[in-house]
Amino acid sequence: MTGSTAGRTKSTADRLPAWRAPAATRSNAVPAGAWWLWALGLATAASRTTNPLLLGLLVGVAGYVVAARRTDAPWARSYGMFIRIGLFVIAVRLLFSVFLGSPIPGTHTVFTLPEVPLPDWAKGVRIGGRVTAEQLLFALYDGAKLAALLICVGAANSLANPARLLKSLPGALYEAGVAVVVAMTFAPNMVADVLRLRTARRLRGRPTGGVRAVLQIGLPVLEGALERSVAVAASMDARGYGRTARVPAAVRHTTNVLTLGGLLGVCAGTYGLLAAEGAGYGLPLLAAGLLAAAAGLRLGGARSVRTRYRPDRWDVRAWLIAGSGAAVAVAMIRAGNADPAALHPGVVPLTAPVLPLWPAAAVLLGLLPAVVAPVPPSPTGFQEKV
Repeated sequence: MTGSTAGRTKSTADRLPAWRAPAATRSNAVPAGAWWLWALGLATAASRTTNPLLLGLLVGVAGYVVAARRTDAPWARSYGMFIRIGLFVIAVRLLFSVFLGSPIPGTHTVFTLPEVPLPDWAKGVRIGGRVTAEQLLFALYDGAKLAALLICVGAANSLANPARLLKSLPGALYEAGVAVVVAMTFAPNMVADVLRLRTARRLRGRPTGGVRAVLQIGLPVLEGALERSVAVAASMDARGYGRTARVPAAVRHTTNVLTLGGLLGVCAGTYGLLAAEGAGYGLPLLAAGLLAAAAGLRLGGARSVRTRYRPDRWDVRAWLIAGSGAAVAVAMIRAGNADPAALHPGVVPLTAPVLPLWPAAAVLLGLLPAVVAPVPPSPTGFQEKV
């Protein structure tokens, strides 16, 4: 770090009050796992309701935290793409409801499409016909739930550093984690390349829209993605990636049994918690599965010969961030058990959704990362200081 940059970072930290979050540095960066746990908590809450007011509040909370704490890294620009994907999901859900019909009964006809006659073996399926306001509203609620879930996951992609996420994975999952991290970062990097090429074409006075422009931009984007993949493969090979240590056969067999048995226990325990008749055995089975899977991953990590440079530290701020997402999920699950009608507004008859107060207040707990997470450096503030 140069002297001028260090001075600017120090002056930015000095301007913050003592009760505010500190300026973000390499040493106090939030672990990627904390951001993912926070986002998965919001996504879990979104999956438990179809109330559009609560879903909009969840999306607003995720968007505010992203706007307040994301950096200028390439993966931080992917949040807008997830919002577009969410809107596309809602549109597709509405189109399917219009053209393929819906089992939701309704009396308020919006319009009628020509119905395609189908053979007797396709009873229960129709194409076209009467479209009611009730079925459109049901499709809108259903699509909004999936869109909110995707947007919450997009918030984690924008806030979590993929390299730090890969570094924090257990050794047994390192190979699979590489594939997952590459898959998660491909789309943000591709979006960054498209924006860079469109800006270059605009500065040269060339058109940025139309089929011809898309074809001319697509080839450099794919070429850049291929070059990055080759560079990553070469760097991993130079660092000796893929080396494994020799372990006894008994340890390998024990690792496989513990890992597979633990995952089966987690699946069975989760099913038991979701089903009303399995609430008695669901939690003990889930806990046993988690312990067995953790033991299997611990043993499997002995095969991976690698070291960790500056491992992420889970301080109080990281636990508060992860805990705020978990608190939102738990509160939404309890609200669904206590008052399911408030979280799933009916469409027959048509009624306006009502915002339940204490579930909405619980959703606001998701704003805690915008207060406790370290503040990223502001480029505008640096320019003003210069």
